[in-house]
Amino acid sequence: MPTVLTPYLMVTGGAEAIDFYTRAFGAAEVFRLTGADGHVGHAEMRVAEATFMLSDEAPEVVPNMRGPRTLSATTVSLHLRVPDVDAFFQRAVDAGATAERPVADQAYRERTGVLVDPFGHRWFIATPI
Repeated sequence: MPTVLTPYLMVTGGAEAIDFYTRAFGAAEVFRLTGADGHVGHAEMRVAEATFMLSDEAPEVVPNMRGPRTLSATTVSLHLRVPDVDAFFQRAVDAGATAERPVADQAYRERTGVLVDPFGHRWFIATPI
């Protein structure tokens, strides 16, 4: 089995996050486990070959399991390479993401833009040059 690192995002509003990532990133929902209260206990999303997971905040299950909106900060940024950064970035902004840094050619040989999704997660969206 290969070694794999999969981001796991904590959010406030799991169902809304799944809808956002579907519209903004073209993500496919692979799996969702919803509790009787409607909260997302676990979901898996896929953008092309990239997988990430998410759930609603659940500090009663795991202490300090909080998302960026609750904490008013995020300490981790996600880097997603896509075939067309300009189109991908614009679709995400149109769906409700905030452009933190516009798309531009970078010295490290990528065309990159930085956005923050409505749940407080920062995404570097890039296409190699």
